[in-house]
Amino acid sequence: MAALMQNEVFQVALWAMVKVGIILGVMLGVVSYLIYAERKICGHIQARTGPNRVGPLGLLQPIADVGKLLFKEEFTPAGANKIIFHIAPILAVFPAIVTFSVIPMGPPPMFVVTDINVGLLLFLAMSSLGVYGITLGGWSSNNKYALLGGLRSSAQMISYELAMGLSTIPVLLRSGTLSLSGIVDSQGGAYQIGGTTLPLPNWGIFHWYLVLPFFIFLICSFAETNRAPFDLPEAEGELVAGFHTEYSSMKWALFFLGEYMNMIVICSIIVTLFLGGWHGPGPAILGIVWYLLKLFALLFFFIWVRWTYPRLRYDQLMGFGWKVLLPASIANVVIAAVWLYWRANA
Repeated sequence: MAALMQNEVFQVALWAMVKVGIILGVMLGVVSYLIYAERKICGHIQARTGPNRVGPLGLLQPIADVGKLLFKEEFTPAGANKIIFHIAPILAVFPAIVTFSVIPMGPPPMFVVTDINVGLLLFLAMSSLGVYGITLGGWSSNNKYALLGGLRSSAQMISYELAMGLSTIPVLLRSGTLSLSGIVDSQGGAYQIGGTTLPLPNWGIFHWYLVLPFFIFLICSFAETNRAPFDLPEAEGELVAGFHTEYSSMKWALFFLGEYMNMIVICSIIVTLFLGGWHGPGPAILGIVWYLLKLFALLFFFIWVRWTYPRLRYDQLMGFGWKVLLPASIANVVIAAVWLYWRANA
């Protein structure tokens, strides 16, 4: 019996490792071509062509960029803290990889690497760790502009993480679980109100008390990923390049790999919490298709916003987080709690 149990545990662990390897490979490929997509979309917005020289339609441009970065000289400032300087880019990538392991991309168990009962807490914890890579990278560079960029990032993430965390509480009150798979399961079927079934999916966004949290979470996502109009940590007009001013070659690339991985992860979390996850019309086997369609739509939105809206001033950024988003998220938690309590005891 013990040998049988050990064999089952080994098979489960082996299958999980295989899925992790597949996800890592797919994510690296998606990130490469997400950068290509951003450059093409940016080109169209600005009436330019975008990458079009390397390969048909410029599709081999990401491969050329990786090759260029691999052969670039790697420079370390003389006054830098070399250990932290080398570790910081890894810390920028690591949280996104860990978080992606708990995101349900389709019907379980095939499209779920691991389902833990605190998946949402893991996401919030890993998003908090992401600031360390940027802050330590800026501090260890021994450059005042990099240090200012790192400090901006820490202040920005702390202020927006509060509103982001509070915006998830109404989702938890509705689903009754911290498991991301459980949250997705609670959004299956059709929308029902007062015993009447409406021709709408049961996604979180279609419940009135989750509309405001959806927009708060979406706005905070731009600040969490340092994307415009909240890209103050790397504001080139003021800070040269911010926290990664002194980085070059693949260390510089790791920071941007972390940024795009975090963008994929946070869009996946939005899909999971508010847009029904993998649920959609048709059989369950199409769940991975619906998940990818929602994910790519959100990624396009992130890219579109970056090349459409100007960067905020730093005082506007902080004021909006503390004076608008945080009070709004607290008020919504109270309203959602009262509403759900009344519904449960009516």
